Amino acid sequence: MEADGFVSRRTSVDTTGVDSRVTGAAAGAELRMLGGRLLDATGGFVGSFSPRMAGEHDFVPMLHRATPETSTSVEPEIDYEGLPQGAATSTHMLAGAVAGIMEHCLMYPIDCVKTRMQSLQPEPGARYRNVMDALRQIVRTEGVWRPIRGVNVLAVGAGPAHALYFACYEKIKFSLSDAIHPGTNSHFANGVAGCMATVLHDAIMNPAEVVKQRMQMFNSPYRGVVDCVGSLLRREGPAAFYRSYTTQLTMNVPFQALHFMTYEYLQELLNPHRQYNPSSHVVSGALAGALAAAATTPLDVCKTLLNTQEAQAIHVIQAEAATAGGAVGAATASASGGRHISGLGEAFRTVYRMGGMPAFFKGVQARVIYQMPSTAISWSVYEFFKYIITKRQHERRLRGDREGDK
Repeated sequence: MEADGFVSRRTSVDTTGVDSRVTGAAAGAELRMLGGRLLDATGGFVGSFSPRMAGEHDFVPMLHRATPETSTSVEPEIDYEGLPQGAATSTHMLAGAVAGIMEHCLMYPIDCVKTRMQSLQPEPGARYRNVMDALRQIVRTEGVWRPIRGVNVLAVGAGPAHALYFACYEKIKFSLSDAIHPGTNSHFANGVAGCMATVLHDAIMNPAEVVKQRMQMFNSPYRGVVDCVGSLLRREGPAAFYRSYTTQLTMNVPFQALHFMTYEYLQELLNPHRQYNPSSHVVSGALAGALAAAATTPLDVCKTLLNTQEAQAIHVIQAEAATAGGAVGAATASASGGRHISGLGEAFRTVYRMGGMPAFFKGVQARVIYQMPSTAISWSVYEFFKYIITKRQHERRLRGDREGDK
């Protein structure tokens, strides 16, 4: 019996006697030939029903996006990366929001260390040998809660940002893949989808990133999130929240393109049938995040400088302007006491002046250590929610089929 793109295991019971036995035998042979898989006529959904062992799930969801040529094939190409046909975009948004919040909250202490270690001229009390040394010093000298100060503003921003991020990625990825190579996975489509999703994600996350990094700084002058937001509005205006937006996009567009393309490629190697496989999601996410993080560290250093407006860096620029311009330069420097570093070009020049080429890779260790578990958590949580939603949707349809046959 077939309904809504699903095939049940029921065989016909309308014939009697020998006809019934022949029909049942034929149906059983057909099921055996399919290796226990049940396929709908359009290839929309694939469910695997196998003899269940103790503690084993009775359903392993997989998705197949078939072309007319593959719809009659016994062994179609299996693709788990999308939810079932007809699933609402809100499903992707819910899974993405939970994944984003968990990713940022769980990894926030390492993110705090990364911000500190990217300081161009750190104060004596904020000079650390490595990530663990930084965490120990922060907890010992500033209190046990200091590494998670500002996590609330990031959680508020991460929910809607990642909801749009994953929903946009899934939609564009499948639409563009179908346009380029129907029924197959396209690395180009994955990269483009990641870039477009990043534009929406960063538009929401950038203000939260600015507030978060201001509060993560050593000797941060802000009492809390509300005080930080109010102070930024009074002193630097609304533009302060988006001063690093173009730099963030310049960093995140190649980061996410490399991240998504690497993840999808590793999934093809480690999980070719695109089943729900937590270990493959964790490994693929961690390796993709580490590669993308290391490659884009120079841009992340510039973004951190634009977000924090490190006082020492501004003093260096003003001193150079005064030295270069003599009396006129000194007057200009003193008149621009409220000056800010703005733009990717100026950020690059400032980083180079203060530390040369090595300064562009400050905090690379902390960034990789942060991104590996961060992307692993994000992908594994997201794929888990996709799996749960897929399974429950299938079970609801099976129950509806049974009730409709009574």
